[in-house]
Amino acid sequence: MAGKKKGEKESAGSATGENDAELEDESASLSARNGKATVPDCKQKQKTAKRKREIPKMAGCFDSMRLDCECLELGERRNAVAAAVSGVLFFTGWWIMIDCAAIYPSMEEMHHAYHVCGVIGTISFFMINAVSNGHIRGDMYSTGCLGQRGARVWLFIGFLLGFAAIIAAMWILFAAYVVPGGSRSQWPGIAVVLQNLFIFAGSLVYKFGRSEDLWG
Repeated sequence: MAGKKKGEKESAGSATGENDAELEDESASLSARNGKATVPDCKQKQKTAKRKREIPKMAGCFDSMRLDCECLELGERRNAVAAAVSGVLFFTGWWIMIDCAAIYPSMEEMHHAYHVCGVIGTISFFMINAVSNGHIRGDMYSTGCLGQRGARVWLFIGFLLGFAAIIAAMWILFAAYVVPGGSRSQWPGIAVVLQNLFIFAGSLVYKFGRSEDLWG
């Protein structure tokens, strides 16, 4: 009986020794894996640290390139300047078309129906600037026959007419002058396009270049 007990103790000790050895092997393999995984992590941390050091340098370069120009701060003169620029653009568009009509008075060189595009662009100019931003937002009034929704529809129709005038002018240029070719001058078609572009640009400047806070 004593011999059997000694044999059982020896077998139990050997089993525990084997288990301890397996646990040590597993822990060693895990530590090796963790060591391999930490190497790229360290490299990434070093790269991020270098990037953080480089960012202030770039910011300093851009700060040194900053332009402090007080002449661009119009202040109370913003509305006056926007109105003047818009008027110049509107006048330039019509002046180009009037000059072209004086140079090419005949119907064969420039059809008189081409002036319709400029008229539509002018109507768009007045429609876009007839409503303010406060009308669109609904800050200025909420009653009336149309209200905020009517003001938005009015503005949408104004922009629609402006884009339609430009598209029609492009169609006149290519359909009547570019595609047929020949010795016919293409300046009337270019003049129609420039007229509507200048009118629409003046409309945008007069609409978004002014500040309603300065109206008083």
